[in-house]
Amino acid sequence: MATFQSFLVCITVLAAMVITPSSAQLNACFYDNVCPQALPKIREIVRQAVKDEPRMGASLLRLHFHDCFVNGCDGSVLLDDTSTFTGEKTAVPNAGSIRGFEVIDKIKAAVDKSCKKTVVSCADILAVAARDSVYLLGGPSYEVQLGRRDATTASANDANRNLPPPFFSFSQLLSSFQSHGLDLKDLVLLSSAHTIGQARCTTFKDRIYNDTNINANFAASAKQNCPRTGGDNNLRPLDATPKKFDTTYFSSLLKSKGLLHSDQELFKGDGSDSDKLVQHYSTSLYDFWNDFSVSMIKMGNIKPLTGNAGEVRVNCRKIN
Repeated sequence: MATFQSFLVCITVLAAMVITPSSAQLNACFYDNVCPQALPKIREIVRQAVKDEPRMGASLLRLHFHDCFVNGCDGSVLLDDTSTFTGEKTAVPNAGSIRGFEVIDKIKAAVDKSCKKTVVSCADILAVAARDSVYLLGGPSYEVQLGRRDATTASANDANRNLPPPFFSFSQLLSSFQSHGLDLKDLVLLSSAHTIGQARCTTFKDRIYNDTNINANFAASAKQNCPRTGGDNNLRPLDATPKKFDTTYFSSLLKSKGLLHSDQELFKGDGSDSDKLVQHYSTSLYDFWNDFSVSMIKMGNIKPLTGNAGEVRVNCRKIN
């Protein structure tokens, strides 16, 4: 049930929309009248999916990130290839890696049934499912901004260009995030999504065999299930508590136990602003949760399709 404060926020937003109907902006109350049961239904299905497999929470969160970083938060990551375009699923950062599509399909079908019509976009489902995944794994809840519409095309080339790989340096990471309107703080906070889930051996193999800023015992442990040759799809938790949305990710960086090269780039022990952020969040769960929520909302606002742009897909995997 929405709090009175949330109710006041919605009244204010709706009033603003009446005053300026041409301003197509996201708001937390978008489905309150057209389908108030939509968000509870999404959480119900995400709850079951995370209960069945806790790793799914990280996968759903990652889907939202990979959607927003490629031409905005428009559900394009969900599209299957067609005769007219090669979609994002087969791009190098995604192929054999992103997952959770069946859960999104299940949510979409259930929401459309509950609403008795197709009104909730696949892009909004991704945003809400990501928030619910964080919450259900012990993290913060926050008001997702809604009203996105779905893309009618996708591009593997755009995904290859826009998704930062795990071998990026700090400067490359920051440049990538800044190109999407995000800043250093957002980089540190959104990277901390790696406090849940697992990574494939292929994404951290170079780090554990070649990097020097890595804890020796940690590297030795990782090598046991990630040989120099083969084993590319073997999994390892991204931090020591992969089923809990906590500050362990930051504590790991302080000990040179970041699993991905790109993770450890955020803390080098040189007193940089990035170092200071990692140190602060490692000891302040409240600030971490609050600021993570802000960064997630900010990321969710990357170039959304609103108004009459795009469409609301009936099937998240294909255009109408």
